[in-house]
Amino acid sequence: MIIDDHDSPDPVVHTTAIADKLGELVGHLRGDIDKVSEPRAQALFETAAEVLTGLRTAFSHYGEHKEKAWTG
Repeated sequence: MIIDDHDSPDPVVHTTAIADKLGELVGHLRGDIDKVSEPRAQALFETAAEVLTGLRTAFSHYGEHKEKAWTG
């Protein structure tokens, strides 16, 4: 679900939108792995996808209050 309300004061609206965009970028990177034949580029795309997946998870956890750091 993409929420795109740039003027909202609710941080969860913004973190959700960013998490969605990061997910799209991860999908793009993983899709490109099979489109290029150069192993170093494939490794770069996979590494970037893994890093962005971790960042997306952090944004999602903020909105869901799943981590102790994001509560209270």
